[in-house]
Amino acid sequence: MRALVLLLLAAVSAPPSAWSQWTPRRASELDARIRARVNGFPGHVVLLAKNLKTGAEYGLRPDERVRTASTIKLPILCALHDQAARGKVRWEEELTLTETDRVSGSGTLQVFSDGAKVRLRDAANLMIVVSDNTATNLVLGRITADAVNAYLVQIGLTQTKSLRKVRGDGAKLKAAQGFAREGRLQEYQRFGLGVSTPREMVRLLEMIEAGKIVSEADSRAILDVLHRQQYKDGIGRRLPEDWVYSKSGALDALRADVGLVKTPAGTIALALTVDGMPGVDYGPENAGLRLLSDLSRMLVEELTR
Repeated sequence: MRALVLLLLAAVSAPPSAWSQWTPRRASELDARIRARVNGFPGHVVLLAKNLKTGAEYGLRPDERVRTASTIKLPILCALHDQAARGKVRWEEELTLTETDRVSGSGTLQVFSDGAKVRLRDAANLMIVVSDNTATNLVLGRITADAVNAYLVQIGLTQTKSLRKVRGDGAKLKAAQGFAREGRLQEYQRFGLGVSTPREMVRLLEMIEAGKIVSEADSRAILDVLHRQQYKDGIGRRLPEDWVYSKSGALDALRADVGLVKTPAGTIALALTVDGMPGVDYGPENAGLRLLSDLSRMLVEELTR
């Protein structure tokens, strides 16, 4: 019921052109569809979707803090663009790969030799396009998680935090390192790599789409990298590939996806997380991925209809 009330409030505050399409009846119908798909699912679901043209939105616990998994790599990329714009780093500078930063899991840099040189721009691209964990550690080693968090506060995102470097996957976890100040606090330890809310992730996507992350050129560069992201089993599974600009995340019990879906009828910003799933399945048919896919398609269809 609370989600429906939030949705109706959003519809009432939307422009008249949006209100004529996003009626209370349609809001109620969407709420029923979403809850029918979520009810009985063995996991905890939070989400927010917003039509950036009309302002119409739908949320299910959109202000609840969640584990980000690799979706935190998008805020890290935005902070890196800010550092480059202010002359704190150079895109063409070289980072040196060491055993300390090499971790298991997604990506290719983990098989590179110690001493390999990686340009900062290339590390940033790998961090998003193939969700490279080692590349992420190289980036955080250069700018620090504290710098990421300071930038996020600067742009008004106070609930989103990069908490530490990546430890790896499964049984090959390394000791935690590269902590942000918040990452050492007991309050944040349950979140692992990062923490955010659906509302703040959607707000970040909205700023990127509007060209307000650092500059229009930087925002376009970020969108280009998101468009090339290779893991499209969530938001992008049942939507045209050309429409989707996203960053996914996965842990044993969690699947998350944040992104923009640019349809001919308007752009939809989405942030979805399902956590607490039983069992471990890293295959493309993971039940959480299928759920995120179904919810994304419902949300895009209804918010652009």
